[in-house]
Amino acid sequence: MHSSLFRLITILFVTLGLIFVIDQNIKMLFVDGFRLYTECIDLILVYNKGVAFSMFSFLDESLKYIQLVMVSGVFIYIISLKKVCYAIPAGLMLGGAFSNIYDRFIHGGVVDMVYWHCGFNFAVFNFADVMIDVAVAWILLLNFRPKLCKS
Repeated sequence: MHSSLFRLITILFVTLGLIFVIDQNIKMLFVDGFRLYTECIDLILVYNKGVAFSMFSFLDESLKYIQLVMVSGVFIYIISLKKVCYAIPAGLMLGGAFSNIYDRFIHGGVVDMVYWHCGFNFAVFNFADVMIDVAVAWILLLNFRPKLCKS
């Protein structure tokens, strides 16, 4: 295997694994009963049967399999790029995505816990969602500023 491809895959899997483990450990705190209520942010337990803002919850059990196919496609695409600069953001995205999909198999829905309600009510989300958002922004930056991606 070419050394840059090996480096890409190694960095991607290490990042993916770290995000998955961190997210699952945070979620277990809430599944086990942790809660915190404040003026602006509540840390609660919600099982999201859909995706963002509970969209597509009507897909029920099929949603996790559709997401597995989509996430596998992202993985294949990132590997086919053969650019190491995508390894960390792809690992963030895939780690968050696989953690949320894992929730669907284990809990019947994604474990969400952060509820912002200061000034307006926002969707309940989790650490994996934040990592996916950071990854999307990072990947977009790499695409719009190709000079940032040297390999």
